[in-house]
Amino acid sequence: MRPEEIIAALREENGQLRAEAVALRLENEQLREELEVVLEQVAELAQHKRGRGVTVKPSRAQREGPKKPRKARAAEHNTSRKRMEPTRVERHALERCPQCAYQLSGESIDYTRQVVELPEPAPVEVTEHEVIKRWCPHCEAWCSPQLDLRGQVLGHGRMGVRIASLVAHLRTTVRVPVRGVQEYLETVHGLRLSVGEIVGLMHGVRRALQGQVDGLRAAVRTSRVVYCDETGWREDGQNGYVWACVTEGPEAVRYFEYNRSRGHLVPQHILGLGFRGWLVSDFYAAYNLLRGQHQRCWVHMLGDLHALKEEQGEGSAPSPQAEVVEWATAVREVYDDAQAWLQEQPQATPEERQGAYERAYQRICELGQQYAQADGHPCRVLARRLLRHQEELFQFLLVPGLLAHNNPVERSLRPLVIMRKISGGTRSPTGSQTRLGLASVFGTWAARHLNPFRECLAVLQRPTAHAPP
Repeated sequence: MRPEEIIAALREENGQLRAEAVALRLENEQLREELEVVLEQVAELAQHKRGRGVTVKPSRAQREGPKKPRKARAAEHNTSRKRMEPTRVERHALERCPQCAYQLSGESIDYTRQVVELPEPAPVEVTEHEVIKRWCPHCEAWCSPQLDLRGQVLGHGRMGVRIASLVAHLRTTVRVPVRGVQEYLETVHGLRLSVGEIVGLMHGVRRALQGQVDGLRAAVRTSRVVYCDETGWREDGQNGYVWACVTEGPEAVRYFEYNRSRGHLVPQHILGLGFRGWLVSDFYAAYNLLRGQHQRCWVHMLGDLHALKEEQGEGSAPSPQAEVVEWATAVREVYDDAQAWLQEQPQATPEERQGAYERAYQRICELGQQYAQADGHPCRVLARRLLRHQEELFQFLLVPGLLAHNNPVERSLRPLVIMRKISGGTRSPTGSQTRLGLASVFGTWAARHLNPFRECLAVLQRPTAHAPP
């Protein structure tokens, strides 16, 4: 570009800038005038407010005395919503001023906003493995490689381990019916499976995880504390029972097993003859013959005491009803005092624990002896129960960490109870074994705060995972 052209361009740009400067000075003067008007209005409003004085709504009650200090919230509630790690960042910025269209410069983040969304569901991937055979002129035979798909499919099936893990997770953890799993796979991933194929996948996953199930039973047998309970279950229309054994802690275990019997041989078979830990259970007689130490569930005991008081009512002092209520309340007080002592003495020595146990033991024996021989008395049944299990009521005072109830196993059985109420049970021994085996493994992973789907997939992807036909 020639010098005269450059000078002409600069003069033209200078003229434009002068015009913009004049326009900005005019706009600035106009804004100043508007600001003066607004400030005058604000001053008038402030003066008017001071003249009105302070008023209190008639409906508001006047506080008496100094204002109480606000209760501080717990530390875990003083945090904002946890921000997720972004997988993609989109920048939003202006190039020019929206008022005067002047070029903007410099930058800093004003605020951020996260939007969580699912990507478009991927359709199923169908891989066709072509096994090529080739001719050997020397041997005069066709040769082809041996196809090994271990870790990709279960047995000789066509569904991959990821689909199998998803089906098992939806059926066991999320408790989706078979038709619901069928609808989900077809709607989201475009995969149509029959009911029989879904059930077959469940059986295949259970066979692949059978080693995990056997390991859980072995872990229960060597546990220090085991919580046991049972609930009804129907198999092919016949009544039976699901037996549950649960442990707590970092290596928590959830183990379920079906049996037609409700006798003592079933828990003895599950725990083994060598079990020497503490067994926490209700007062069902099938647990009486099991070896090891026992802690009976106080929640069941307190429920029976409450039912006894409800039956007798709240009578006056001289009446037999008041006598029953007084006795039941005294039994409850022994338990409450034991729990209060534990809370006050979290670091108690073994000698202190033994002393607290002996005091509670003495009090409960006296209450049991009060009506154990009184034929026809309303308290006789529970009084005899106290004497029968007098050494099994306060083991939680002696053993640190031992609970006085079997609520862990009650909560673990609740999903199976819901399944039973919806489906009515299972139709075959294989169905019961699959349902309870998967409930054991997936329930254990959930109790250990692991992702059941990921854990199941990791096991099935191992080349050593084997599902016998």
